Amino acid sequence: MCILDEIKTKANVIEYLITPPTEADLISLLKKLGMEAHELVRKNETIYKEKFEGKKMTEEQWIKALVKHPILIQRPIVVKGNKAIIARPPEKLKDFLR
Repeated sequence: MCILDEIKTKANVIEYLITPPTEADLISLLKKLGMEAHELVRKNETIYKEKFEGKKMTEEQWIKALVKHPILIQRPIVVKGNKAIIARPPEKLKDFLR
């Protein structure tokens, strides 16, 4: 059973590997998360290590990189209303949705 079903709440799970975000989508999501783009980066990904590790990048450059390489986006991300959360560990999601 999915945690969302268990809690019986309406929330959207963002699946960026299936539907990559636009720059506008990502900017909106970052506002809902209360994060900067570099904080959303999965630093264990090979593409991060090959192309971005150690580079000094602006917010705009990170947004473009995340749009181009959505595998770098932390996941899962759950959106409810005007708030969002990176739902790991699952207990964090339960607290967010209550």
